[in-house]
Amino acid sequence: MKKILVTGAFGFIGSHLVELLTSRGNSVIAYDRYNVNNHYGWLNNSKYKKDIEFCLGDIRDFDSVYKVLKKSSSVFHLAALIGIPYSYLSPLAYIKTNVEGTYNILEASKILNLENIVVTSTSEVYGTAIKVPMNEEHRLFGQSPYSASKIAADHLSLSYYNSFNIPLKIVRPFNVYGPRQSTRAIIPTIISQLLKNKNKLFLGNINTSRDYTFVNDTCDAFIEIFKSKKLFGEVTNIGTNTNFNIADIIKLISEEMKISPRVYQEKKRKRPIKSEVFELQCDNSKLLNNTKWKQTYTFKKGIKKTIRWSKKNINYFELDKYHV
Repeated sequence: MKKILVTGAFGFIGSHLVELLTSRGNSVIAYDRYNVNNHYGWLNNSKYKKDIEFCLGDIRDFDSVYKVLKKSSSVFHLAALIGIPYSYLSPLAYIKTNVEGTYNILEASKILNLENIVVTSTSEVYGTAIKVPMNEEHRLFGQSPYSASKIAADHLSLSYYNSFNIPLKIVRPFNVYGPRQSTRAIIPTIISQLLKNKNKLFLGNINTSRDYTFVNDTCDAFIEIFKSKKLFGEVTNIGTNTNFNIADIIKLISEEMKISPRVYQEKKRKRPIKSEVFELQCDNSKLLNNTKWKQTYTFKKGIKKTIRWSKKNINYFELDKYHV
């Protein structure tokens, strides 16, 4: 059976994608950063663990990437540094991981003649919306070192398609949420704080809005784009064509948890003003018109499932307390 490689496989989206691919009968190689404990992140206790091939390496190392891609026919490339606050502290780390890491995937895939290459982008590359909803033609604007590194990786990827005709697709998810997400993101931050503090919320800028897609739906969109024969050499947004501001999210989560918190804004949690992205809303017409993807989780349904998971896994947030 032909093998599909998933980079960044142990993380939030990657682990869900590996499990979904495996559950559908695919032979999957889960690739993520080397660690001395041979720990597989969220896949360590997966019910599909025995069916998954694991490989530890470093996306920044070409030899490591080339060796694992030799065993694969296709790749979903998700490995990246994604925390925006840390990109202010170490922009070079984002260049090495997000740009050079993507180069390693592209170059190795070119040499090995892979059949399908899916590179993961982010809606952050658009910057604050000029108009909504935002289609794939919206201008790109790097408002943080993180988003700049992803813009560079996207353009590098498209250059490989145009120069070498590799079978490349770029997926551009808007905000993803659900079980296993780090508290660097707003939804798990709110839920975890309410589980611990009950009546207090410490947040940054609460005047922003985003388009949220539940992680299961996002992974299904990845696979639908992967299967499409129409989207090579193109970028495809993944989103729901809706948006919610922070006040909406606080209200929904608070009502579901039956808590009435007081909200405190902390300067240390805010982005530099010119770096803040205030509004993102996805135009998902391209996804809907070129695949069989359908949204199965409403925002409320997804929030309920995330809260249930968080209550059962409250100890996880202890490990992530720096962000809380």
